[in-house]
Amino acid sequence: MINKVRGTQDLLDLTLQNFILDQLKKHSQIYNFTQIETPILEHTKLFVHSLGEQTDVVSKEMYVFPAENDEDSICLRPEATASTIRAYFENNVEEKPYKVFSFGPMFRRERPQKGRWRQFDQLNFEVINTESISQDVQFIKMLNSYFSTTLKLEKYILKLNFLGCLEDRKQHKEALKNYLNSVDSQICDTCKVRKETNILRVFDCKNESCQNAYIKAPKLTDHLCKSCSAEWNDIKEKLQILSINFVQDPTLVRGLDYYNKIVFEFASTELGAQNAFCGGGRYSLGREVGAKNDFPSVGAAIGLGRLLLLVENNKHKLNIPENQPLYLILPMEKEQHNLALLLADELQSNKFCVDVLFEGNIKNMMKKANKIGAKKVLIIGQDEQDTNTVTIKNMLTGESIKVKQGDVIKSL
Repeated sequence: MINKVRGTQDLLDLTLQNFILDQLKKHSQIYNFTQIETPILEHTKLFVHSLGEQTDVVSKEMYVFPAENDEDSICLRPEATASTIRAYFENNVEEKPYKVFSFGPMFRRERPQKGRWRQFDQLNFEVINTESISQDVQFIKMLNSYFSTTLKLEKYILKLNFLGCLEDRKQHKEALKNYLNSVDSQICDTCKVRKETNILRVFDCKNESCQNAYIKAPKLTDHLCKSCSAEWNDIKEKLQILSINFVQDPTLVRGLDYYNKIVFEFASTELGAQNAFCGGGRYSLGREVGAKNDFPSVGAAIGLGRLLLLVENNKHKLNIPENQPLYLILPMEKEQHNLALLLADELQSNKFCVDVLFEGNIKNMMKKANKIGAKKVLIIGQDEQDTNTVTIKNMLTGESIKVKQGDVIKSL
C-alpha cells in the first residue's frame, strides 16, 4: 500500500471548508478586497531576499529545486506575502492602496503535528502601499469581525506587540543581547544560535526554561522613539474605540525579517501548543523584488487547517447550507438504462441533483439509496417502460406514486 506523504492530508468532505471560503469572499467584498492568485512555484531568491536568509523558513523549511546556477533555483512557495509584492511590482499595479486576498497551498519542510502540515492551505490578506495607522486598525477590525461575527468564534484572543523602527530595534537588540549573555546558562542551544543570527527569534522558543528566562528580558516597547511610541498609543486607542479586545504580548515578534511596527496574532487555547491561527502585521517590501522603493504595507495569513479545527467545534452555531436533495433513478434491468439516461438528463437540465444506479438488484439499490440519503427514488422497470411511467418513492415516508414520464418534473 502506498500511503500519503507524511504531513499532508486527504480532504474527503469539503463542505465546511467551502462554507468558510464562501463567507470569507463575501466578508472581503464588504471591505473592498479583490481576490488574486499567484504561482505555487517561485524563484528561491524571492524568499531569501524578503524573508531573510537566517529565518527558519529559508534556512530549514523550503522545498527547493536546485539548478546549476543558484539564480535559477526555484521552490515551492512557503508563504504568500513576498509573492503578492512581486506580483504588485512586476505587473505595474498603480492602485494605492492595493487591497487583495488570496487562497492556496503553501509548503514547509517541518515536523508535522496538530495544526501544522508540510502542505497547508492559507488565506492571505494584503493592503499594499499605505502608511496609515488607521489602515492597520481597520485591517485588524476586518479580521476580528470575520472570526467573531461571521464564524462566531469565542475562545480566542488577539495578541499585539509593536516592533518600532530600525533604530528602535537596534537599541533593543543591544540591550537584549546583554541580557541574554547574563542568562546564557538558562537558554537552549537553538536560542544561543539565534542570539547571534536573528536575536528576536529567541522569543519564539517554546522551551520552558527559555520562556522563564525571558520573563524579565528587555521589552521592545520600552525602546520606542517618540514617533513610534505615539503610533503605538494611537493604534491601541483606535482599537479601543472600535471595542476590540486585545492583550499586549512583548514577546510576540513574528518569525520573518520583513515585519516592523505593529504585529499581531489571533490564538486559541483549543489548538494546543501551536495555538495561533492567524498572524500578521506591518511590513516593508519592494527593494527585495527589484523596486526602487519599498512599499509600506500591512498583511496577515490565516491557516485554513487550524481555522477548520476551530470552526468544526462551532459549526452548530452557523447557518451552513445543506446539500441539494438527491433524487436517485433506479433502472431495474439493462433494458431501462436508456430511459434512465434520458430522464437523468432532463432532470439535471432543470437543476435537480440526480444520480443513476446502473448496477445491482432493486433490493441493493434501495439499501444504497437509504445509505446515501436520497430524498426520493425514481424506479423504472419493465411495467414503467411499457406504460411510459415512473414510480416515485418518498424515502422518508415510504409513500409511492406512479406518474407519466412527462410529468416527473412537475411532480418533484
